[in-house]
Amino acid sequence: ASEGDELKQGVVLIAPGGHHMVLVAKGNRIFASIKEAPPVNRHRPSVDVLFRSAAKIIGSKALGIILTGMGDDGARGLKEMQNAGAKTIAQNKDSCVVYGMPAEAVKLNAADEILDLAVIPQKIINY
Repeated sequence: ASEGDELKQGVVLIAPGGHHMVLVAKGNRIFASIKEAPPVNRHRPSVDVLFRSAAKIIGSKALGIILTGMGDDGARGLKEMQNAGAKTIAQNKDSCVVYGMPAEAVKLNAADEILDLAVIPQKIINY
């Protein structure tokens, strides 16, 4: 992602290394904003930073998915998304290479569904 990229259906934006990505609203459109802020949960980019902005900006219209990875980054942000009414998904243990991040989200009851990686793409399409 680059500063000011608009969120569009069918387009995936990935936070650049060493930078957080947050969502900002301008009218009824949503854009990516790239930030050089201190690490969160020892990470930059941090999934929690992105998910918290999604909870605030998109709320119940958002879909949050946490996939394989070490640590707990993203778990609390996913819970914030869920609390804002977003649909939330965590990858299941059997399909993870490392069941750290999804496990932490599951412990917080932040995932509405816990799914095999193979079925998550169809959930995204159906959303």
